[in-house]
Amino acid sequence: MKKITLQDGFQLEVEENRLDNMELVDAMSDLVDGENALAMSRVVRALLGDKTKKALYAHLKTEDGRVPTEKVGNAITEVMNALGQQGKN
Repeated sequence: MKKITLQDGFQLEVEENRLDNMELVDAMSDLVDGENALAMSRVVRALLGDKTKKALYAHLKTEDGRVPTEKVGNAITEVMNALGQQGKN
């Protein structure tokens, strides 16, 4: 498990082996290619799992009950960067 602290102070744990998942790669490819913007949900689930996804959404939820897609995207980018840094060490 890799403990990650996001820039806003939110802490989460991610299993490093979640990166070794072809379904994650496929979902990320759909996002990058612009084929399916809805693939972000699949990326989040594949990378974080349901429990951590739920915690992240609760953390990012606005006062009016929305979970902004941009904030989720930024958080996932931070998680991916943190996991990538571990691979470099």
